[in-house]
Amino acid sequence: MKKTLFLTLLFTSIYCFSQTHRFIYEFKYKPDSTINNYEKTNMTLDVNPDEVKFYSYEYAETDSLNKVRNFNSANWDSNFPAIKRKKNTYNNLNYVLLDSFFVFETNDKMNWKLTKETKKSGEYNLQKAKTTFGGRNWTAWFSNEINLNEGPYKFRGLPGLIFEIYDDKQNFSFNLLKSWKLQKTYNTNEFLENFAGQKAILTNEKFIQKKQLEFFNDPLRDMRESYNPNAEGEFRVYGVKVTSKEQFKELTKMAQERMKKEYNPIEIDKAVKYPNK
Repeated sequence: MKKTLFLTLLFTSIYCFSQTHRFIYEFKYKPDSTINNYEKTNMTLDVNPDEVKFYSYEYAETDSLNKVRNFNSANWDSNFPAIKRKKNTYNNLNYVLLDSFFVFETNDKMNWKLTKETKKSGEYNLQKAKTTFGGRNWTAWFSNEINLNEGPYKFRGLPGLIFEIYDDKQNFSFNLLKSWKLQKTYNTNEFLENFAGQKAILTNEKFIQKKQLEFFNDPLRDMRESYNPNAEGEFRVYGVKVTSKEQFKELTKMAQERMKKEYNPIEIDKAVKYPNK
Protein backbone atom coordinates (compact mmCIF):
# COMPACT_ATOMS: atom_id res chain seq x y z
CA MET A 1 0.00 0.00 0.00
CA LYS A 2 1.48 3.31 -1.08
CA LYS A 3 1.27 6.27 1.24
CA THR A 4 2.41 9.84 0.93
CA LEU A 5 4.48 10.77 3.95
CA PHE A 6 4.49 14.41 5.06
CA LEU A 7 7.27 15.11 7.53
CA THR A 8 8.52 18.21 9.20
CA LEU A 9 11.77 16.70 10.36
CA LEU A 10 14.19 19.17 11.87
CA PHE A 11 17.22 16.95 11.85
CA THR A 12 19.76 19.69 11.28
CA SER A 13 19.97 20.22 15.03
CA ILE A 14 19.12 16.71 16.15
CA TYR A 15 22.05 16.50 18.50
CA CYS A 16 20.87 19.50 20.54
CA PHE A 17 19.29 17.31 23.19
CA SER A 18 18.20 20.04 25.58
CA GLN A 19 14.75 19.54 24.14
CA THR A 20 12.21 16.94 23.09
CA HIS A 21 12.15 15.66 19.53
CA ARG A 22 8.55 14.55 18.99
CA PHE A 23 7.47 12.03 16.36
CA ILE A 24 3.82 11.31 15.61
CA TYR A 25 2.87 7.85 14.34
CA GLU A 26 -0.47 6.64 13.09
CA PHE A 27 -1.34 3.49 15.02
CA LYS A 28 -3.72 1.24 13.11
CA TYR A 29 -4.98 -1.94 14.74
CA LYS A 30 -7.63 -4.66 14.78
CA PRO A 31 -9.48 -4.94 18.10
CA ASP A 32 -10.84 -8.27 16.81
CA SER A 33 -8.31 -10.29 14.85
CA THR A 34 -11.04 -12.39 13.19
CA ILE A 35 -12.62 -9.54 11.19
CA ASN A 36 -11.17 -6.99 8.80
CA ASN A 37 -12.13 -3.95 10.85
CA TYR A 38 -9.49 -1.41 11.88
CA GLU A 39 -9.34 1.42 14.37
CA LYS A 40 -6.65 4.05 14.38
CA THR A 41 -5.24 6.85 16.47
CA ASN A 42 -2.12 8.99 16.65
CA MET A 43 0.67 8.05 19.03
CA THR A 44 3.55 10.15 20.35
CA LEU A 45 7.20 9.15 20.45
CA ASP A 46 9.16 11.66 22.54
CA VAL A 47 12.94 11.36 22.27
CA ASN A 48 14.43 13.26 25.20
CA PRO A 49 18.02 13.76 26.38
CA ASP A 50 18.00 10.66 28.57
CA GLU A 51 14.64 8.97 28.02
CA VAL A 52 12.24 7.81 25.33
CA LYS A 53 8.46 7.87 25.89
CA PHE A 54 5.61 6.45 23.82
CA TYR A 55 1.96 7.26 24.54
CA SER A 56 -1.32 8.43 22.99
CA TYR A 57 -1.16 11.91 21.46
CA GLU A 58 -4.53 12.64 23.07
CA TYR A 59 -2.81 12.62 26.46
CA ALA A 60 -0.52 15.47 25.44
CA GLU A 61 -3.48 17.38 23.99
CA THR A 62 -5.43 16.99 27.24
CA ASP A 63 -2.37 18.03 29.23
CA SER A 64 -1.98 21.19 27.14
CA LEU A 65 -5.63 22.14 27.65
CA ASN A 66 -5.32 21.53 31.38
CA LYS A 67 -2.39 23.93 31.58
CA VAL A 68 -4.04 26.63 29.47
CA ARG A 69 -7.46 26.46 31.15
CA ASN A 70 -6.32 25.38 34.62
CA PHE A 71 -8.26 22.11 34.37
CA ASN A 72 -7.54 18.77 36.04
CA SER A 73 -9.16 16.40 33.56
CA ALA A 74 -7.59 12.96 33.09
CA ASN A 75 -7.57 10.83 29.95
CA TRP A 76 -6.58 7.17 29.59
CA ASP A 77 -7.36 4.48 27.03
CA SER A 78 -6.26 0.93 27.83
CA ASN A 79 -6.22 0.06 24.11
CA PHE A 80 -3.09 2.16 23.67
CA PRO A 81 0.36 1.36 25.08
CA ALA A 82 2.10 3.80 27.42
CA ILE A 83 5.83 3.21 27.76
CA LYS A 84 8.99 4.86 29.05
CA ARG A 85 12.59 3.69 28.80
CA LYS A 86 16.11 4.97 29.25
CA LYS A 87 17.77 5.80 25.96
CA ASN A 88 19.79 3.05 24.31
CA THR A 89 18.17 0.30 26.39
CA TYR A 90 15.45 -2.31 25.91
CA ASN A 91 14.21 -1.97 29.50
CA ASN A 92 10.69 -0.58 29.25
CA LEU A 93 8.43 0.75 31.97
CA ASN A 94 4.85 -0.19 31.05
CA TYR A 95 2.01 1.90 32.52
CA VAL A 96 -1.39 0.24 33.01
CA LEU A 97 -4.68 1.49 34.46
CA LEU A 98 -6.75 -1.23 36.14
CA ASP A 99 -8.47 -0.78 39.51
CA SER A 100 -5.36 1.28 40.36
CA PHE A 101 -2.55 2.79 38.31
CA PHE A 102 0.41 0.43 37.89
CA VAL A 103 3.82 0.29 36.24
CA PHE A 104 5.96 -2.77 35.56
CA GLU A 105 9.31 -3.29 33.86
CA THR A 106 10.04 -5.59 30.94
CA ASN A 107 13.19 -6.33 29.00
CA ASP A 108 12.25 -6.38 25.32
CA LYS A 109 15.43 -7.18 23.45
CA MET A 110 14.85 -7.95 19.78
CA ASN A 111 17.10 -9.21 17.02
CA TRP A 112 16.84 -7.63 13.58
CA LYS A 113 17.62 -9.08 10.18
CA LEU A 114 18.50 -6.38 7.65
CA THR A 115 17.57 -6.94 4.01
CA LYS A 116 18.87 -5.28 0.86
CA GLU A 117 15.41 -4.05 -0.14
CA THR A 118 14.98 -0.28 -0.18
CA LYS A 119 12.39 2.34 -1.11
CA LYS A 120 11.85 6.09 -0.94
CA SER A 121 9.63 7.98 1.47
CA GLY A 122 9.61 11.62 0.49
CA GLU A 123 13.24 12.69 0.50
CA TYR A 124 14.38 9.80 2.70
CA ASN A 125 15.80 6.44 1.65
CA LEU A 126 14.35 3.54 3.65
CA GLN A 127 15.73 0.06 4.18
CA LYS A 128 13.73 -3.03 5.06
CA ALA A 129 14.34 -5.08 8.20
CA LYS A 130 12.57 -7.99 9.89
CA THR A 131 12.23 -9.29 13.43
CA THR A 132 10.11 -11.61 15.55
CA PHE A 133 8.79 -10.03 18.71
CA GLY A 134 5.88 -10.70 21.05
CA GLY A 135 4.91 -13.84 19.16
CA ARG A 136 4.47 -11.94 15.87
CA ASN A 137 6.61 -11.45 12.78
CA TRP A 138 7.33 -7.79 11.99
CA THR A 139 8.58 -5.86 8.96
CA ALA A 140 10.13 -2.44 9.50
CA TRP A 141 11.28 0.30 7.16
CA PHE A 142 13.93 2.58 8.64
CA SER A 143 16.20 5.37 7.45
CA ASN A 144 19.90 5.32 8.34
CA GLU A 145 19.98 8.96 7.25
CA ILE A 146 18.50 9.76 10.65
CA ASN A 147 20.87 8.94 13.47
CA LEU A 148 18.30 7.69 15.97
CA ASN A 149 17.95 3.97 16.69
CA GLU A 150 14.39 4.43 17.99
CA GLY A 151 10.87 3.72 16.80
CA PRO A 152 7.26 3.32 17.94
CA TYR A 153 6.18 1.12 20.84
CA LYS A 154 9.12 -1.05 21.99
CA PHE A 155 10.69 -1.28 18.55
CA ARG A 156 14.25 0.02 18.47
CA GLY A 157 17.83 -1.03 17.80
CA LEU A 158 18.01 -0.49 14.05
CA PRO A 159 20.74 1.79 12.60
CA GLY A 160 18.25 4.60 12.01
CA LEU A 161 14.76 5.81 12.80
CA ILE A 162 11.83 3.47 12.07
CA PHE A 163 9.35 5.06 9.65
CA GLU A 164 6.99 2.10 9.25
CA ILE A 165 6.46 -1.22 11.00
CA TYR A 166 3.71 -3.83 10.67
CA ASP A 167 3.08 -7.49 11.48
CA ASP A 168 2.64 -10.17 8.85
CA LYS A 169 -0.98 -10.89 9.88
CA GLN A 170 -1.88 -7.23 9.29
CA ASN A 171 -3.19 -6.75 12.82
CA PHE A 172 -1.01 -3.77 13.71
CA SER A 173 0.88 -1.02 11.92
CA PHE A 174 2.74 2.14 12.91
CA ASN A 175 3.43 4.82 10.28
CA LEU A 176 5.40 8.00 10.85
CA LEU A 177 3.34 11.09 10.00
CA LYS A 178 5.32 14.11 11.17
CA SER A 179 7.90 15.41 13.58
CA TRP A 180 8.87 18.62 15.31
CA LYS A 181 11.08 19.89 18.10
CA LEU A 182 9.97 21.37 21.40
CA GLN A 183 12.03 24.13 22.95
CA LYS A 184 12.54 22.18 26.17
CA THR A 185 12.13 18.64 27.44
CA TYR A 186 8.41 17.88 27.63
CA ASN A 187 7.21 17.02 31.13
CA THR A 188 4.76 14.08 31.16
CA ASN A 189 4.57 13.75 34.94
CA GLU A 190 0.91 14.82 35.09
CA PHE A 191 -0.43 12.12 32.75
CA LEU A 192 2.12 9.33 32.16
CA GLU A 193 4.00 8.68 35.40
CA ASN A 194 0.90 9.78 37.32
CA PHE A 195 -2.81 9.45 36.52
CA ALA A 196 -5.48 11.67 38.11
CA GLY A 197 -3.04 12.55 40.86
CA GLN A 198 -2.13 8.91 41.57
CA LYS A 199 1.48 7.87 41.20
CA ALA A 200 1.99 4.58 39.39
CA ILE A 201 2.43 1.63 41.75
CA LEU A 202 5.48 -0.48 40.89
CA THR A 203 4.63 -4.15 40.37
CA ASN A 204 5.46 -6.98 37.96
CA GLU A 205 3.96 -8.49 34.83
CA LYS A 206 2.65 -11.60 36.62
CA PHE A 207 0.64 -9.43 39.02
CA ILE A 208 -0.86 -7.43 36.13
CA GLN A 209 -2.01 -10.60 34.37
CA LYS A 210 -3.57 -11.82 37.63
CA LYS A 211 -5.50 -8.54 37.98
CA GLN A 212 -6.69 -8.75 34.37
CA LEU A 213 -7.96 -12.28 34.95
CA GLU A 214 -9.76 -11.18 38.14
CA PHE A 215 -11.51 -8.44 36.20
CA PHE A 216 -12.55 -10.91 33.50
CA ASN A 217 -14.09 -13.21 36.11
CA ASP A 218 -16.34 -10.40 37.38
CA PRO A 219 -16.30 -7.52 34.86
CA LEU A 220 -19.59 -5.96 36.03
CA ARG A 221 -18.92 -6.05 39.76
CA ASP A 222 -18.97 -2.27 40.21
CA MET A 223 -22.19 -1.93 38.20
CA ARG A 224 -23.85 -4.77 40.07
CA GLU A 225 -22.91 -3.33 43.44
CA SER A 226 -24.13 0.15 42.50
CA TYR A 227 -27.45 -1.09 41.09
CA ASN A 228 -30.47 0.04 43.09
CA PRO A 229 -33.87 -1.25 41.88
CA ASN A 230 -35.61 1.54 43.80
CA ALA A 231 -33.63 4.36 42.20
CA GLU A 232 -35.31 6.73 39.77
CA GLY A 233 -34.57 6.46 36.06
CA GLU A 234 -33.36 3.56 33.97
CA PHE A 235 -30.27 1.45 34.63
CA ARG A 236 -28.79 0.03 31.42
CA VAL A 237 -25.85 -2.23 30.67
CA TYR A 238 -24.87 -2.73 27.02
CA GLY A 239 -28.18 -1.16 26.07
CA VAL A 240 -30.14 -3.69 28.15
CA LYS A 241 -32.55 -2.28 30.73
CA VAL A 242 -31.79 -3.83 34.13
CA THR A 243 -34.80 -4.46 36.33
CA SER A 244 -33.31 -7.03 38.74
CA LYS A 245 -29.90 -8.16 39.99
CA GLU A 246 -30.52 -11.61 38.53
CA GLN A 247 -29.93 -10.12 35.06
CA PHE A 248 -26.29 -9.53 35.87
CA LYS A 249 -25.49 -13.22 35.47
CA GLU A 250 -26.37 -13.15 31.77
CA LEU A 251 -24.92 -9.67 31.31
CA THR A 252 -21.63 -10.86 32.83
CA LYS A 253 -21.46 -13.66 30.25
CA MET A 254 -22.12 -11.08 27.54
CA ALA A 255 -19.31 -8.86 28.85
CA GLN A 256 -16.88 -11.78 29.01
CA GLU A 257 -17.64 -12.84 25.44
CA ARG A 258 -17.07 -9.27 24.28
CA MET A 259 -13.77 -9.09 26.18
CA LYS A 260 -12.51 -12.30 24.57
CA LYS A 261 -13.65 -11.24 21.11
CA GLU A 262 -11.95 -7.84 21.35
CA TYR A 263 -8.76 -9.05 23.02
CA ASN A 264 -5.92 -8.80 20.52
CA PRO A 265 -2.69 -7.76 22.31
CA ILE A 266 0.38 -6.65 20.40
CA GLU A 267 2.50 -9.17 22.31
CA ILE A 268 0.34 -12.21 21.75
CA ASP A 269 2.84 -14.52 23.49
CA LYS A 270 1.98 -12.74 26.76
CA ALA A 271 -1.79 -12.83 26.29
CA VAL A 272 -3.91 -13.50 29.36
CA LYS A 273 -5.45 -16.96 29.16
CA TYR A 274 -9.13 -16.23 29.60
CA PRO A 275 -11.15 -19.32 30.61
CA ASN A 276 -13.84 -20.75 28.38
CA LYS A 277 -17.13 -20.34 30.22
